[in-house]
Amino acid sequence: MNDVAARLADLYASPFGGKPSGRYRISAKLIRTLAGRRRLYEDDVRDLTRALAELGYILVDMDSFFVVLSANTFTNYRRANDDTIE
Repeated sequence: MNDVAARLADLYASPFGGKPSGRYRISAKLIRTLAGRRRLYEDDVRDLTRALAELGYILVDMDSFFVVLSANTFTNYRRANDDTIE
């Protein structure tokens, strides 16, 4: 899945959909095509998620499609702490 992860990471930096780069969604069918598989199993999705994480991206499984985001997207999110949940 490392080669698929590299292709998905490259897409993040590519202009399409009216944007120069950034987050995107991709169908499960297209992921299967990139992987050369007829089906994607849980292990495949887990391996792809890990491979993308190593490259600095997050893969979100939305059942019928996937979303690819930069891990840096989450850096500036506010943090919940003990006081917040009490």
